[in-house]
Amino acid sequence: MKKIKKKLTKVQKQAQNAAKKERQKKYQWIFINGKQVRIKRPETIDGIPADEFIANNADPLWLHRNGFWELIKEEELLSDSYTPVRCVEEDEDGIPF
Repeated sequence: MKKIKKKLTKVQKQAQNAAKKERQKKYQWIFINGKQVRIKRPETIDGIPADEFIANNADPLWLHRNGFWELIKEEELLSDSYTPVRCVEEDEDGIPF
């Protein structure tokens, strides 16, 4: 005898569809050696790959602190962008008090 297949309830269908959408967001399908394989999607920030986002938006100080020296542009390294900052405010006479 055939086994009778039960229909899913509305709540079960919604849960199944939600799980499917979550998997689609988390994984992608690619072909490796002629076989279809599921792998995790690369991380993105605002739809841009994380490495590209960092390269476009990070300042040289952050890149240096986090070890991304290859992303620091040569022009920024060679330019004399250091400007001293005064810690104490001076009056118009030059007296710091």
